[in-house]
Amino acid sequence: MNESPRAKSAQDSSSLDKPQSNCGIAAVYGSPEASHLVYLALYALQHRGQESSGIVSNDGQRVHRHVGQGLVADVFSGPTILDQLKGSMAIGHNRYSTTGSTLVLNAQPLLFRSKQGPFALSHNGNFTNSGILRSWLEEEGSLFQTTTDTEIVPHLVARSRKPTLTDKIIEALKQISGAYSLVMLSQDRIFAARDPHGVRPLCIGKKDDAYFVVSETCALDLVRAEYIRDVTPGELVEIGPDGIISHRYAEGKEHFSCVFEYIYFARPDSRIFNDNVDKVRRKLGKILALESPVDADIVISVPDSSNTAAVGFSRRSGMKFDLGLIRNHYVGRTFIQPRQKMRDFGVRVKFNTVRGILQNRRVVVVEDSIVRGTTLRQLVQLIRQAGATEVHVRVSSPPIISPCFYGMDFPSKEELIAAQKSVEEIRDFLKCDSLAYLSQEGLMQAVTDSNCGFCSACFTGRYPIPIEDRIGKYQHENEPER
Repeated sequence: MNESPRAKSAQDSSSLDKPQSNCGIAAVYGSPEASHLVYLALYALQHRGQESSGIVSNDGQRVHRHVGQGLVADVFSGPTILDQLKGSMAIGHNRYSTTGSTLVLNAQPLLFRSKQGPFALSHNGNFTNSGILRSWLEEEGSLFQTTTDTEIVPHLVARSRKPTLTDKIIEALKQISGAYSLVMLSQDRIFAARDPHGVRPLCIGKKDDAYFVVSETCALDLVRAEYIRDVTPGELVEIGPDGIISHRYAEGKEHFSCVFEYIYFARPDSRIFNDNVDKVRRKLGKILALESPVDADIVISVPDSSNTAAVGFSRRSGMKFDLGLIRNHYVGRTFIQPRQKMRDFGVRVKFNTVRGILQNRRVVVVEDSIVRGTTLRQLVQLIRQAGATEVHVRVSSPPIISPCFYGMDFPSKEELIAAQKSVEEIRDFLKCDSLAYLSQEGLMQAVTDSNCGFCSACFTGRYPIPIEDRIGKYQHENEPER
């Protein structure tokens, strides 16, 4: 969910040493407890966004909205908040802004009122032609309330002269480029859409008479809903009194599902893009062990996102997997270091070593990705201080050399360590005994069972979906970012 190019980031991106999640979206139709079920789904999708959360519901007479900054539990902490979100249908959103302002005015779901009644929407991803569309809409007299590209959709819907809301939404979607999943709420039904290339995940579930649309299947598991199917790329799903109606608004597009969802973003207990995340991550670790073997005593992970890949590495290599690092799960996103000179304090408050496991051991550290490398460098130092005799780093993805324009927050090319240094130079920076990344071929081998195409632009610099450059023109398809 991108912000307008003219919005400035309120967040210090230099503090980020991991790719940041995009957003999580959820919708429920046909349950008197719709808002409570959306709340539970958002809880399961908390990993996809921690800046703000919100729910919009409709009881047939009034539309109710509650949004706020913070985690789901913080935003809906009041004992009566969910009870006030009445109605048999609701949509929700967990937000992580890929760029731009984190103001509460950008919190979703966004809600608008028109001649056809209320219209609310939640968005995961980025519109890659948002600058061009926003400039055109403003020239035509549209007044924007937020700085997020999500607001382009209701403006396009409102301008459409098509006879029905479904037709208006389809006309709007045909004007948008990029990577996106959307859920929308109207007076008497909900809609869900996935971009023609299928970059972001989105699936449909059912429990009793209620339908669900969520970013990942782990949200269905929490509410004990049955997975039905994915929203297919280029499909608009309409869920209302007549059940599910499918509309195809784009045909014949090559699929480019985000491979980084498998590597890092999605929960390991989810199933996305036709395969289980846990299974794929184990394969990443196993292939990595075959490609880059190392003579050591134990394998540890950087918890929690690399746990499964480390298990795969351990099983294929025959080395014991152990818990050498313990993560503090109660460190909030707004943690402030008490002294600037305490350079590693942020890492030490988040991770601690288990000295009894690491002491006098040759250690393999499996990490899922390296962005800047600053956190991993400090972890290597902590592991050595705990008594490890050797520290070898293995990364279950290729080097990240390019930023993402499709819904992930990677830093600029200048801030990506692999775009500036060779593998040996990165090893020297990390101060580890050896360093190896998974190859691009190994990555693709791990996802072959998904039977769909993937976007790996962050590893290759080749962008499969055209993107605007800084002056509002399109870069050529597959042209590396400069």
